[in-house]
Amino acid sequence: MAEHLLELGHEVVVLDDLSGGFVDNVPSGATFAKGSILNQELTERLFKEYNFTYVYHLAAYAAEGLSHFIKRFNYNNNLLGSVNLINAAVNHGIKRFVFTSSIAVYGAGQTPMTEDTTPLPEDSYGIAKLAVERELKISHEMFGLDYVIFRPHNVYGERQNIGDRYRNVVGIFMNQLLRGEPMTIFGDGTQQRAFTHVSDVAPIIAACVDFPGARNETFNVGADIPYTVNDLARVVAAAMGMQCKVAHLEPRKEVKIAFSDHTKAERVFGVRLKTPLQVGIRAMAEWVNEHGARESSTFEDIEIPKNLPSSWAGIARVRT
Repeated sequence: MAEHLLELGHEVVVLDDLSGGFVDNVPSGATFAKGSILNQELTERLFKEYNFTYVYHLAAYAAEGLSHFIKRFNYNNNLLGSVNLINAAVNHGIKRFVFTSSIAVYGAGQTPMTEDTTPLPEDSYGIAKLAVERELKISHEMFGLDYVIFRPHNVYGERQNIGDRYRNVVGIFMNQLLRGEPMTIFGDGTQQRAFTHVSDVAPIIAACVDFPGARNETFNVGADIPYTVNDLARVVAAAMGMQCKVAHLEPRKEVKIAFSDHTKAERVFGVRLKTPLQVGIRAMAEWVNEHGARESSTFEDIEIPKNLPSSWAGIARVRT
């Protein structure tokens, strides 16, 4: 995102607490501020110092399945942190607030999901994303804050944190293969997702402020073709040049089939060629093989241990 914004001629300030990323990912030419959107004093200082025109809000802890067990953490980071940014955007007269939501707002049984589909989120992560969407809409109605909302899904690609145990299945698979471990799949692996290479979403999100038809609208954005998780495992193993070894874990509560329709985005931003799964996975695998495995982090302070998948229970500390 930051690279594309720089290419479009914007001056870019990146705020990140590095809980899920790395300072090496910040492109040359962008100003970096380490910190959290939960820090209201910091965000207010940045808004005053840099006199922003646009806000691109991509910060979130995007672990849908884990969000059931870390509700307080989820809502603090993904909802209250967003409110800090919305407040500052209103008070400082921001021209456009661009927010990356998620197709997690839709829930189950509504594929292909369209922007007119009634949101029925089935996890705390999706609930928080939907709440931020509603906050943006009422902030527009009340204060005139213009926005663009994107609902991407299952994004993967180079520079992703493959050491995260709880989110981004492509990165999890690749890290497990590099460590000589089998790829772990919850349930029978017939879950379906349309896995999206980052190059198919970042340029559209970056450029959206230059499209009048995007103002105060919501868009699905991402890949069109769903694959099962079993299919994904085979594609990842082939791209990594390794044997496809899989370990099936007990099922977890999750939406079985999730993919969306992108007709609205194509109408506003134009039809663009999308990266085939095998091509995108191969590009990420080349980057991963070059940089190597990452040490997997563990999540601290599980708030609800009941029904926590056993594969997670051994790598997380329960709050007492």
